[in-house]
Amino acid sequence: MPADATGRRPNVLLITLDQFRSDSMSCAGHPLVRTPNLDHLAASGVRFAQHYAQAAPCSPGRASLYTGMYQMNHRVVANGTPLDARFDNVALMARRAGYAPVLFGYTDQGVDPRITVDSNDPRLSTFEGVLPGFDVGTLLITDHEPWMVWLRSLGHDVEDPMEALRTENERPSTHSLSTFTTDRFLAWVDECGSVDPWFAHLSYLRPHPPFSAAGEYSTMYDPDACADPFPIPGDPHPLHALVLADPRAAAPTDPMEMRRLRAQYYGMISEVDAQLGRIWDRLLADGSWDNTVVVVTADHAEQLGDQGLLGKLGFFESSYHILGIVRDPSRTATHGTVVDSFTENVDVLPTLCGLLGEPVPAQVDGHSLVPFLDGGEPDGWRSAAHYEFDWSDVFIRSDPARWPWDRRLAECNLAVRRSADLAYVQFGDGSWRCFDVAADAGWATTVVDPSVVLAVAQQMLLWRSRHTDRTLTGMLLEDGGIGRHPS
Repeated sequence: MPADATGRRPNVLLITLDQFRSDSMSCAGHPLVRTPNLDHLAASGVRFAQHYAQAAPCSPGRASLYTGMYQMNHRVVANGTPLDARFDNVALMARRAGYAPVLFGYTDQGVDPRITVDSNDPRLSTFEGVLPGFDVGTLLITDHEPWMVWLRSLGHDVEDPMEALRTENERPSTHSLSTFTTDRFLAWVDECGSVDPWFAHLSYLRPHPPFSAAGEYSTMYDPDACADPFPIPGDPHPLHALVLADPRAAAPTDPMEMRRLRAQYYGMISEVDAQLGRIWDRLLADGSWDNTVVVVTADHAEQLGDQGLLGKLGFFESSYHILGIVRDPSRTATHGTVVDSFTENVDVLPTLCGLLGEPVPAQVDGHSLVPFLDGGEPDGWRSAAHYEFDWSDVFIRSDPARWPWDRRLAECNLAVRRSADLAYVQFGDGSWRCFDVAADAGWATTVVDPSVVLAVAQQMLLWRSRHTDRTLTGMLLEDGGIGRHPS
């Protein structure tokens, strides 16, 4: 919908909920969690039930979301890896479409050091840079300074931002970080957002840890009602065993403590869902709901105790299976549809290109979801989801001199192909695992039949070979340049 009958472009609202698992919505069948506003969005849009992030943690996952590229191409492999300045992204695309895109929250994209002047540039000391192309409405990075100032103005004695997050349960939900983020966005809409069509990226921290839901949401769910996580498999891969020994990644072993943690996670989800309801109400009240494209997703998911782990790491899909909802108000015929085909965050940029009438950048690995919004499915659509994880940053920090001379760092990565029946994991050291996910959702049943493993390994090889960089490969230097010129 490049423009409506009057020539007016739609508003665009891209929302990310950090560390949000796909199964944590009532409309996704969760028996406990209440998400009425995400449910409302799904009923007035299209929900993608098999939607996956492409990498973890935050910077790699967001790099894929913003650029439409797999990690093997954008090469943001850690929080702190620079984002190559030559890459296009969702904010730059929005500018070409005539918008002035505004950020509320964070994008966690580090500067390309080649565009800095010297080592004193402060951007070389943080991964929390702003994605090129965005204007900043409210920046909320680790210090959360705007929120902290606001809390102090309300009479709260808070100095440390992490402690402020850990104690959200002790303050009213009206004083939460999510409330503050929403307030800032709605104030911007009231002040200037209705003058011209707008493009906003609203990036919520929650339900990201620390596991402390705000106010009344901290007691919303009974820990005894929370299900236990998937257990640790009997024969864990060496990487899995390694992270299980890391206290930063290991989940509580006390079942009751784990249930209490899950209750807080679900409370954070319901609290941020309530904030989304405030936005829906505001857009409905001023009549802009029917001219606003809404996309809600996450940068990655959360282990939440599954396989003995917390956070976002490794190869289990609990870290990568995320929510995905797209609402185009002009495509009412498919509102309320649930798509079970595999979709990925690399599809978000080409989808917005399609909705705004912009060309898809040549770098993009994903595909537009617009055909699904029209009630169909493109021919040859993918039959599996793909994601990657890299942990070479651990060794870069411990021994910076070993790279690039010690090529073993190139072994610190993995890639996953997750189909309806099988999940194949290829590790950079040559090891592998194949799981029967149709028979065992907990990823504890392995497959070793050579014929089965060979076939799925070949499919991963095909995936990699079909997604090598194509920025200039679609053009020939003949007759002034034929084929696809680079965008």
